[in-house]
Amino acid sequence: MRIAMCASEVVPFAKTGGLADVVGALATALDKKGEEVIVVMPFYREAKKSGINPSIALGVDGERSRTIKTKKLKKDIYTATIGKNVKVYLIEKDEYFDRPYLYSEKTGDYPDNLERFSFYCRRTLELLKEIDFKPDIIHVHDWHASLIPVYLKTIFSGDRFYKDTKTVLTVHNLGYQGIFDKEKFPKIGLDWNMFTIRGLEYFDRINLLKAGLLFADIINTVSPTYSKEIQGEELGFGLEGVLRERNTSLFGILNGVDYSVWDPRTDKYIAKNYSAESLQGKAACKEDLEDICKLPHKKEIPIIGIVSRLASQKGFDILSEAVDEICRMQLQLVILGVGEEKYQMILKRAAGKYRKRISLHLEFNDPLAHKIYAGSDIFIMPSLYEPCGLDQLIAFRYATLPLVHKTGGLADTVNKNNGFLFEDYCKEDLVRQIKEALKAFKNKKKWLAMVKKAMEQDFSWGESAKKYLQLYAKAKEN
Repeated sequence: MRIAMCASEVVPFAKTGGLADVVGALATALDKKGEEVIVVMPFYREAKKSGINPSIALGVDGERSRTIKTKKLKKDIYTATIGKNVKVYLIEKDEYFDRPYLYSEKTGDYPDNLERFSFYCRRTLELLKEIDFKPDIIHVHDWHASLIPVYLKTIFSGDRFYKDTKTVLTVHNLGYQGIFDKEKFPKIGLDWNMFTIRGLEYFDRINLLKAGLLFADIINTVSPTYSKEIQGEELGFGLEGVLRERNTSLFGILNGVDYSVWDPRTDKYIAKNYSAESLQGKAACKEDLEDICKLPHKKEIPIIGIVSRLASQKGFDILSEAVDEICRMQLQLVILGVGEEKYQMILKRAAGKYRKRISLHLEFNDPLAHKIYAGSDIFIMPSLYEPCGLDQLIAFRYATLPLVHKTGGLADTVNKNNGFLFEDYCKEDLVRQIKEALKAFKNKKKWLAMVKKAMEQDFSWGESAKKYLQLYAKAKEN
């Protein structure tokens, strides 16, 4: 199958969040299954600064950093390769993409984001023809690429090159929709008859994600539960009606984990390697984490780890309410992340008050993140909503049991046999579930059985890629 993957960011060329990791990992996983995959993305300053012109360091799929030779294919197109065979086409237009950041500055979003990404979408469809890559599937990600399915069924509708091409749209987070003032509509290059409730109109504004949801052949989100949740008012962000209308074409597929990066058997950052067959090294990792965090060695009580953005969406409103009560329990708490100032201040106060209980690290620190996954006994994710979640999947592999709010991908992956869930999004239910986890920790036989179950699960990208191939087959049937 010929697949063109279209996204605004892809590892290792440009990244602001998990989208970049997913696209790079999925493309290489599909390549390993023998599919013909290319990626098309904008050529940002970030990529050029990384040295992609003429080469770039590669870190996709856990490979050692090496340089990718690139070449200028046309006046505005560069190419490179990730994985073994995935060719990446980078669209150069300095007027739009030679900027310090991908989408916004400190003052807010770039005012011409509509023009930037409508240009990218249209140029992508022209490029596929120029390189004679006739795709079976064009797989677009989030609002930035959502005009591609629209253009295919309007501007390119009579183009025989695309007569057998189908589109799949993956929504990574419905909260980001690409909404713009209607005065900008002519910049898209479509007739005004497309500015209707059945097109791009959304409360008298332009909504690019809505357009993608209406025009893509198949839609998916990054977990089965999230695909259901977004059809309701609470998490539909105003698009629940469109999603309910398209629910027979809406699916959920969990993201995968790159086990070549996240594997306690080979992890170079942790004190001692270990596996499901031999867990002995985990105790050394716990002691190492306690040393780094200046916490006393206490093997009889659990370390609870958190690696997260400190934000309300990630559950820090209820966690900050509960932090005093949590720190009075028989446990140690290690938190790594940055975020909203109010939560940083609350956690700083708690860290000062409970010095032998809590260790706070307000930073991005990848080596420390590895040590927290390996050295903790419990990993907390109290997210208000979580489209997929990656941290709980990593925690499983590191014999660290997740304690999560029952939502989105967390609900799909965590159960009473491999972790702990609380249903009501409130301080009381979070505290109650932590107490349950502490009780379970004392029962060593039960704890070990849960840990073994957690570690044995397979959330590799190979499994996710299989499901995407099934989804592509569904799109071709449409």
